[in-house]
Amino acid sequence: MKKTLKAVFGVLVVLTFAAGCSKSGKEAGEENTIRIGSVGPLTGDIAYIGENMKAAVELASDEINSSGGVKGKKIEVVYEDGKCDPKEAANAVNKLINIDRVTAIMGGFCSSETLAMAPLAEKSKVILLSAGSTNPGITNAGDYIFRNVPSDSFQGVYAARYVKTKLNKNRVALLKCLSDWCLGVNDSFKAEFVKLGGEIAAEESFPQDSRDLRGQLVKIKAANPELVYFVSYTEGTIVGLKQMRELGIKAPVFGADAWSDPNIWESAKADGEGAMYLEPANKAYPQAFVEAMNKKTGGKEINVYAPRAYDALKILASVMETAGTDTDLIKKGIYNVADYKGIADNYTFDANGDIMNADYSVREVRGGKAAAK
Repeated sequence: MKKTLKAVFGVLVVLTFAAGCSKSGKEAGEENTIRIGSVGPLTGDIAYIGENMKAAVELASDEINSSGGVKGKKIEVVYEDGKCDPKEAANAVNKLINIDRVTAIMGGFCSSETLAMAPLAEKSKVILLSAGSTNPGITNAGDYIFRNVPSDSFQGVYAARYVKTKLNKNRVALLKCLSDWCLGVNDSFKAEFVKLGGEIAAEESFPQDSRDLRGQLVKIKAANPELVYFVSYTEGTIVGLKQMRELGIKAPVFGADAWSDPNIWESAKADGEGAMYLEPANKAYPQAFVEAMNKKTGGKEINVYAPRAYDALKILASVMETAGTDTDLIKKGIYNVADYKGIADNYTFDANGDIMNADYSVREVRGGKAAAK
């Protein structure tokens, strides 16, 4: 069960407090509330996804507290903005652990957030449970690190097989941003596609905050691929799709799960027509959840990760009903979760803190809306 902790983010400065801070969950548990941290992108490129997930966590917290809390104690969620940035996420997790003294932390959404937070959570023996980070490196990020979303090692393989066998595309160009998530899913796709006999016609990358991809796209156009596998977050995707069409690239485009942000298709308009992407295949949501989310968000579309964030807090609460706030017992309890029936999926955790099941749906954009293909 023990996982090897890997350094993933430069030299992190950790605040040092009095002995016993590693058992911060126990200290918080002595109060009338149990503090849970939440880190995700509440501003910036993909704030829509982060805010949607926050609304779902608030809903789960309200339901837990209205039903008596956990062992008679109320859940208090402390929200921090990770901004999809490793430095911001590291600062956030330091605050949550050393000042707020949380028992557990949900997040981040971006893999770069989670990979930056993992060493700090592991050192302090604080549970870290992500509902959105999919980079394969998180599998080995630590013994207290979990996620209830499939690894990109599954997504990349699924996408490669779909492109090769269902779409019958043999020459693919790769375009990806330089972030942990982009690189992880791109590399997984590439390895499987080549294994299946496919050819990589070109491979280009760009900084996550770049808004001019013309140089990379000119090279991709010259390679004349049958399809472009494009892995990026919201703003980079909008710009990339527009500049592809401006340069006359007519090859179909296939993306990854961050494309589930509806802002992409509302902004890209005709430039996004016909684009395809994968996202985790969630179950049909209960009507009560849909209505409650609509009330909280003003009717905004429910992002695919919001129900998993809701499930993450419910899983923690369920485990803490037995384990209390002792993080070693919570850790053991999560490893033992088997076939937990959430609203997005049924969850069984393996010895690395990953969920054992992984399924995806292919979405296609038509008329500015994404729907199951």
